[in-house]
Amino acid sequence: MTITGDTVPRLGRGMKLREDKARNRWVVMGPERMFVPDEIALEVLRLVDGTRSVDAMVDDLARRFAAPREEILGDVVELLDDLAGKGVVVA
Repeated sequence: MTITGDTVPRLGRGMKLREDKARNRWVVMGPERMFVPDEIALEVLRLVDGTRSVDAMVDDLARRFAAPREEILGDVVELLDDLAGKGVVVA
């Protein structure tokens, strides 16, 4: 899957973003696998809802973190490409 600004990502089949309160961390759980996102990945994953485009997500992140939009776009596309390769997100 190629991620672009128009892509509307959602979590893959069976994937759920959950707070693991016992270990005080967030995890993405799926069939027979689990991923522990870092703080940046968590901010992106919280915006992956199947309705927002990557461009809308990037605009939100750029506004909240007062960072250059193009830099955030590159980071978000790279992250989502990696997660798509693992089946965590789909479009």
